[in-house]
Amino acid sequence: MKRIAFLIAYLAALLAVDRYASYPEQLGLGALTWAVLIAAAWRLPPLQRAMAAGVVCFATVGEVTGSLIWGVYHYRLHNLPLFIPPAHGLVYLAGLAIATKFQRQARTIVVTAAIAAATWGLLGLLVLPRRDVAGALGVPLLLAFLWRSRSRGLYASVFLVVASLELYGTAIGTWRWARELPGLGIPDGNPPSGVASGYVWFDVMAMLVAPLLVPLVSFRARRSPPRPDQTRPRSTPA
Repeated sequence: MKRIAFLIAYLAALLAVDRYASYPEQLGLGALTWAVLIAAAWRLPPLQRAMAAGVVCFATVGEVTGSLIWGVYHYRLHNLPLFIPPAHGLVYLAGLAIATKFQRQARTIVVTAAIAAATWGLLGLLVLPRRDVAGALGVPLLLAFLWRSRSRGLYASVFLVVASLELYGTAIGTWRWARELPGLGIPDGNPPSGVASGYVWFDVMAMLVAPLLVPLVSFRARRSPPRPDQTRPRSTPA
């Protein structure tokens, strides 16, 4: 519980501080967040560290594509803050911690996430003042993962973290989503209801490549020097 509380509190504080940070201060936040990610992942099993690294890689590609190239959303300074890539890793670790801590309640978490996502999508189409068609298109993908995947508990936990941070981050102005998808004209929410499906996709891709990344994130202790009695040559039999 302490790990879950720390990760969520750090992410919330990070977004709040960035709201008033200058570019040099934003670089400092980035360096700090990388340090927090490394410390949080240090004692994890190699495969979980590899998955966190994979999430960071795929999420960064998604951020560059979605924000800097396509312009679906923009951060406050119209850049990609240095703390965003490692923050994606912390989001994954927070979801992993929740899924692990409440493993016996996995079904409840999955059902809660599915109902929340479906309700959010419907509200964006029918009730909310800002119509959210693009977000609603992503909800079925998320629901499919929550229904069929073996890792549905992890995906549901990540959704709950992402949804909370998206609502919080857009409310305080750390980033803002475009009213329409550029070039397509499809109405989009701020935040869109289906945004968590992108995070699920990052997790899926990270799981696929994690076995390849394990050698890069495995930390092996140095072998201790042999004891003097182990270095003596064996006597030859008479």
